[in-house]
Amino acid sequence: MVEGRVTRGTTGTNRLRRVDRYLAASPALRRAGAPLVVDLGFGARPWTALELADRLARVRPDVRVLGLEIDPARVAAALPSATERVTFGLGGFEVPAPRDERPVIIRAMNVLRQYEEHEVPAAWDRMRARLAPGGLLLDGTCDEIGRIASWVDVEPDGPRRFTIALRLTGLEAPSVVAERLPKALIHRNVPGERVHDLLRALDAGWARASPLSVYGPVQRFVATAESLREAGWPVEGGPRRWRLGELTVPWEAVAPA
Repeated sequence: MVEGRVTRGTTGTNRLRRVDRYLAASPALRRAGAPLVVDLGFGARPWTALELADRLARVRPDVRVLGLEIDPARVAAALPSATERVTFGLGGFEVPAPRDERPVIIRAMNVLRQYEEHEVPAAWDRMRARLAPGGLLLDGTCDEIGRIASWVDVEPDGPRRFTIALRLTGLEAPSVVAERLPKALIHRNVPGERVHDLLRALDAGWARASPLSVYGPVQRFVATAESLREAGWPVEGGPRRWRLGELTVPWEAVAPA
């Protein structure tokens, strides 16, 4: 049985470039042997799966990508675009793969957003049970052109990290990501919840760093990230990631109270 519901299927070329860059740097991909990566819910067009394969192949030429959809018509439409590296099939949260192979990465972008919050834990459990040892499930949401995104890293033993990724040019405030939080967090952006505290702290740091605007938004965001770390937030990484408009914290820092 295919597990899940048909999503809207909207997508666009280059929409998931920030996520793909993040996955290309992940230990789950780089340390795996003969990696299989699943693009779950690739949508009405096959673009995201094809782009994912191209980007990951730059660091792992042996990567294989399997695009899965629960809508048979979408699978049929994608099949002519299959390549030696990219295949397509029918499937949902059960994540079927040839020879029952376990993927090292499952990318489920903009899938759970259309579910209810209480359905998220069971979906995570079902997908992470299919991961290879050391694998990664990435559940997230982004806007239609990929300028605003956030996601959760879910490993075989549970959620581990939360990331926001923003296009810094033209950014008014980091809390714009509130509209694109993963389903596990989007209803938690209220007083008393950790993710609400994080977004408030980001906006406050962004405001304090406004004098650096004369040097550009990149320097301003780096200063914002540094101020959060100095205030006690467990911000991971360093300036190299912050310059990309990306900020990661452990899941415990934002997990629902």
